[in-house]
This record gives sequence, structure tokens and C-alpha cells, in this order.
Amino acid sequence: MNDVTVHDKTFEVFITNEEIQKAIDKMAKIIAADVKDKQPLFLVVLNGAFVFAADLMRRFDFDCEVSFVKLSSYVGTKTTSVVREIIGLDEVLHNRTVIIVEDIIDTGITMASTIPKLMKLEAKEVKLATLLFKPNAFQKDFPIDYIGMEIPNDFIVGYGLDYDGFGRNLSDIYKLKE
Repeated sequence: MNDVTVHDKTFEVFITNEEIQKAIDKMAKIIAADVKDKQPLFLVVLNGAFVFAADLMRRFDFDCEVSFVKLSSYVGTKTTSVVREIIGLDEVLHNRTVIIVEDIIDTGITMASTIPKLMKLEAKEVKLATLLFKPNAFQKDFPIDYIGMEIPNDFIVGYGLDYDGFGRNLSDIYKLKE
């Protein structure tokens, strides 16, 4: 496995696609057991979660819906601490089970802003599924219902995650090489 260069930075393999798929398998079984009878709405956070969401959704054989919202709090490799809602939500959430599908939760700033908005739209319950979680970066206090993997506070790209818009197409996840 080789290093990759994205823009001006070099990254090394951190999590292989095989490891990612095993984590998704495990997570999908737990989610299905929890919500298969609730006809949930999966709310996928773009841009980063689209690859994870596609792999996750193909594992479900129960009635569910998928929608997308675009949120952003990053510029380059740094969080801005300000959440901008770019694309809104069209579905009615009244009395629905909503599962937010996120690629990564680090500080928690984006979800701390998003979850209350969904509850104000009268969702019955809002659950959170993330492929990756950085517990050492987490600054908020809300539950994360489904976690694929806990990782250190490294900057990563690949499998939907980007560095200034690039690197999302990599099938493995790479971390910034020191």
C-alpha cells in the first residue's frame, strides 16, 4: 500500500477498505435490529458521507427512505466552528425516526447544531450513525448511537472524506503523514 499525495500533503494508509466494510457490516446489523419496523428516514450529510451511506444502505432489506443535507464546518484541515447549512431538508419529519448518517464526528459542532433543528421539526426520535468518531476531539454532550470505528485525532482523507474537496475517491482511508 502506497502513500498518496492530495494537493500539497502526503497521506499514508490508515484504514483499509476491508476494515471499513467489516465495521459497516457490524453497524448495519445493529441499526436494522433497532429500527427495521419504524420505516426510518436516513438523513445523509453531504459531501463526505455519500460513500459510507451508499454502502450502509445496501445492507438494509426493510422499508426506509434516504434524503440528503449538506452541512459544512471545515476549510482545509481546520474546523471553522461555524456550521453553514447549504442544502436544506424537504421531508416532513413529524413523528418519524430520523437517523443522521455522518462520515466522521470529531468536535461535534456540526451535529450539536443539527440535532436540535431536526427535533424542532417534530421528529419522533433522532439517532446518529457515524463511520468514524474522534473521542479526543469531541467537545459536545450528545449520544452517538452507532459508531463504526473510534480513531485518534489525525487528519484523514479517502472513502468520502476530503482535503479541500479532493481525495474522496480513494477506497481506503489515509492519514496525514508527519
